[in-house]
Amino acid sequence: MLTAIHRWIDRNILELGREMRLSYLPPLMVYCAAGVSGLTGIVGTFFVKDHLGLSAAFLAALGFWAYIPWALKMPIGHLVDLLWRYKAGLVYLGASFIAASLLIMVGLVGSPETMRAVMPAEAWFVLSTLLSPVGYVMQDAVADAMTVEAVPRIDGHGQPIAAATVRRMHTTMQMLGRVAIIGGTVLVSLANVAMFQGSENLPEADKIAIYLRIYELALVIPLLSVSGVVLAGILKRREARRLAALGHSRADIDRLVHAPEEAARPNWWILGGSAAFVALSIGIGLSGFEYGQEIIFAASFLIIGFMITRLLRELSPEAASTLLGTIIVIFAFRALPLPGAGMSWWMIDELGFDQGFLSRLDLVVSSLTLAGLFLFRRFMAEKSIVDIVIFLTLTSALLSLPAIGMFHGLHEWTSAHTGGVVDARFIAIANTALESPLGQVSMVPMLAWIANSAPPHLKATFFAVMASFTNLALSASQLGTKYLNQIYTITREVRDAATGLVSTPADYGELGALLVTLTLLGLLLPLGAILLTRLLGLRSA
Repeated sequence: MLTAIHRWIDRNILELGREMRLSYLPPLMVYCAAGVSGLTGIVGTFFVKDHLGLSAAFLAALGFWAYIPWALKMPIGHLVDLLWRYKAGLVYLGASFIAASLLIMVGLVGSPETMRAVMPAEAWFVLSTLLSPVGYVMQDAVADAMTVEAVPRIDGHGQPIAAATVRRMHTTMQMLGRVAIIGGTVLVSLANVAMFQGSENLPEADKIAIYLRIYELALVIPLLSVSGVVLAGILKRREARRLAALGHSRADIDRLVHAPEEAARPNWWILGGSAAFVALSIGIGLSGFEYGQEIIFAASFLIIGFMITRLLRELSPEAASTLLGTIIVIFAFRALPLPGAGMSWWMIDELGFDQGFLSRLDLVVSSLTLAGLFLFRRFMAEKSIVDIVIFLTLTSALLSLPAIGMFHGLHEWTSAHTGGVVDARFIAIANTALESPLGQVSMVPMLAWIANSAPPHLKATFFAVMASFTNLALSASQLGTKYLNQIYTITREVRDAATGLVSTPADYGELGALLVTLTLLGLLLPLGAILLTRLLGLRSA
């Protein structure tokens, strides 16, 4: 028994440490910054609920616009290829956007009257919400390409590394990337637990002070990502010195250290199409057109789909078939709508989940997600993406039942029959413990396949186009969330700041029907997409 346990630990945890390379560290630092971005999640939920009069449908619509920058990952990724030697500049620019977003929230929480004197608090919040993803997508496009560059294809003796070994290293690199992101969420969960300890009994002014400290602490995020590219520069200079000591010429060193394997040429289809998309997005966004989001989504879908057809020419017919089948399945799985802000409001108001409990729940989620990456490592490496999506679809549907049950009083019944032990918090923690390890399972094999299939001279472009398409699914998810929140209206209590009178009463009556609808969609959409790929004769990774 002990031998079997040791063998499992060696294959799933220790082996990952043995496969770690120093060249992997710079992109991991940028990824970790993305994980640390969740530091302000709980603060943002309570601040919006208690201090901003924004509806659940509006927040879902805002979430759609916040995901649009991720569709722009495509031209940004191509720029990374074109300006490969100077890609660190995009990380610095992205860090400045992230810092600006955080500073807006610092001002909004710490000096609200001063901020409102310039424009409404809701407008500041929208600006902060839109600035942040622009910064993260810039950094993510660089980090994705750096993960491809970090995996060597030539060994120390100058011989090509076997394809199977390269694929395993890509899987390891992407696995470590997920570990870095989730590791960042573990750190912020610990910070939130410490910051919100005993906060449930504090007056509102003291809670606001905690919110402010958390937003100020979050300014470490841009510093962390910038440190990653600084380290990358140090490693490149060290490699250049090593090559110089071996007698290589300056030209050879420049080619080996700074230049890609094959120089990228501007793809004007990508740049021109992306410019048209940006112009269309800004124009419709400023026009206030009623169906602006739908038009932007359709245009995004067509443009990115067209770019995919252009890139398919770089692949063999078999690889192209695999690519199409894979992204259809992943798109359907990631496009599933979510409950929206109303679910969080219900848990806060009806179940009594305060900041302290939600921070502990986040810690459970992030810790078990990190553990799940190791637990499912072999499963992710050995199973196809279709097998993984089927497993996740069925499991997620099963795990959605406790929330539906609690809406109908399940926690009251279990609490009454267990002496108060199995209450709402117990069920939430138990359900989260089962569900959280599954969150990242579908991403690692997909990212590893994209990285392994990327043409050497278009690594950032290929990664960005594929990621843009799968990220577009998140915009579809937000649209679906908005539609469902318009069909099933959920409101929390809103009081006038001046008079204290209730302007909007709380109404969670339709949440149960919303959760049932989400469960059915969560089953039908992914399984239907898998059936479609089979009928079309497409393969999957």
